[in-house]
Amino acid sequence: MTRRRPVRRRTRRPGRRQQQRDAQLLVFAVVAAAGIGMVVMVVNWLLAHWWVLAVVLVLAGLAGAGWLSSRQQQARWEAVRAQGLRYGLPQLDALHHTRFEDAVRDLMQRDGCQDAQRVGGRGDLGADVKATDPYGRRWVIQCKHRRNGAHGSPVGTPDLQVLNGTARQVHGADVAVIVTNGRVTGPAVTFAKQQRLHVVDRQTLAAWAAGSRPLWELLRAVPPPRRPTSLS
Repeated sequence: MTRRRPVRRRTRRPGRRQQQRDAQLLVFAVVAAAGIGMVVMVVNWLLAHWWVLAVVLVLAGLAGAGWLSSRQQQARWEAVRAQGLRYGLPQLDALHHTRFEDAVRDLMQRDGCQDAQRVGGRGDLGADVKATDPYGRRWVIQCKHRRNGAHGSPVGTPDLQVLNGTARQVHGADVAVIVTNGRVTGPAVTFAKQQRLHVVDRQTLAAWAAGSRPLWELLRAVPPPRRPTSLS
């Protein structure tokens, strides 16, 4: 009988994916070993030169203390500036209309509206300043600056119609206000009362900018607070 030759089993060569994985593991191992070696070298160097680490820590501490002190001083100055913010009508009359919007924003911040911001510009849809008062009410303010003050053109009903069409529907206002350093026509005042809009004319602006009371204490029929606060 003839014997059969034993069948040789073919050894499988690793596929490309396995080779790529092995190569990646090798690279990772090399990088990890190099990283650990660098860490060990740095630690050993710092142990031998401990005073360098001490100096760095002291400088970092001084820098951090200086930054914190600067921030605290800036916050104190901002608080003092906000509490003492006052405007006279001649000052407001002399402002550019964009700076007038800034002044209205600053007055709202002075009265406790921390998020007050000026949003006036092209496409503002009738809102120049937005703010949330300490009682949770959302204010949308349209500013109408007159260079000649009381002698400038009066604010009329069309200006209030723009505010009425966008303040609540677009900007979500609880209180819609138009502020001017000039005059307001009689029909505009009547329209404002009918539509639950608020008008800050030259006389009301003078009282508000003088810092006697916040704006919501100078206006009539302001909506009730949305949330209770320490002020309510």
